[in-house]
Amino acid sequence: MAHVDTVKKIYQAFGEGDIATILDQVADNVEWEYGINSTQVPWLQPRKGRARVPEFFQALGEMEIKTFQPRAFFASDSTVLVLLDLDATVRATGRRIVEEDEVHVWHFDAAGRVSRFRHRVDTHQHQTSLR
Repeated sequence: MAHVDTVKKIYQAFGEGDIATILDQVADNVEWEYGINSTQVPWLQPRKGRARVPEFFQALGEMEIKTFQPRAFFASDSTVLVLLDLDATVRATGRRIVEEDEVHVWHFDAAGRVSRFRHRVDTHQHQTSLR
């Protein structure tokens, strides 16, 4: 449950705009949006290393987030999955992104820091919202 508490702390800090607290929970060599990426959506781009994580939050500035509601947390020894609801509008286009049961995948290292993070979203919806 310690990792679930860490993720909840990260989400609380996100809601408060407290990026420093989030970065405190992230490993130096974190893989943010790990894996194959087939989209040009700025907030879904892979980033490597804690120093690059703030770029993700800067990219989120392109959206006005109306709803960000974690609904369920599932945990194993080193992984936490979160289902959440998102309702946001892309500022440049005025188009909405509505995600029901968006998935966040959090992996933790032996020191209890986030070592890998990934969104599982409707990438087509995100891409279309930018056009």
